[in-house]
Amino acid sequence: MELRLLLRIVTLSAATALMLICGTSEEGSGAAEALPALETAPAPLLTPPVSPVELVRGVDLPEHPWLSGHRGADLAVATGALVRSPADGVVSYAGTIAGRGIVSVLVEGTGLRTTLEPVDATVDVGDPVRQGDVVGRVQSVATVPGIGHCAPSACLHWGLLEGDDYRDPFDWTTGWGPIRLKAAG
Repeated sequence: MELRLLLRIVTLSAATALMLICGTSEEGSGAAEALPALETAPAPLLTPPVSPVELVRGVDLPEHPWLSGHRGADLAVATGALVRSPADGVVSYAGTIAGRGIVSVLVEGTGLRTTLEPVDATVDVGDPVRQGDVVGRVQSVATVPGIGHCAPSACLHWGLLEGDDYRDPFDWTTGWGPIRLKAAG
């Protein structure tokens, strides 16, 4: 690549970065409109499935789907605790996989799917649910090593999928959401 072209690309990249950091108004006020990427975060629409919320382990999404990681949030609970639907939607799965009960809710109007485990379901596939409706109780297998996600302690594993891609449910949760820096101004 010609040196002159390379210098021009670097200069334009630096200028773009500076505009995003400092703003694009004449005064360089750092107005929020200079940071459009901050506006693309999801609007909160979920509520935590248990209360109180005590995060044991957060989401650690791998760079590629085949790599190890943690594809959900683990919330401290007691066995038998009520589990509520994080959103309005329809139950898309209520059954057992690998010794754990799982409830999955297709979130109304979004294509998102939230999963909860280990749960003794009190709902069936196809049931409509409203945000906050009880969908089951935390199973006692939550404390069984090899079955319970946080055994010997109990936790509820809360996952969120957008299509086949895992997301952090707290990025979509009222009162939580992604961390954002406030623009100077």
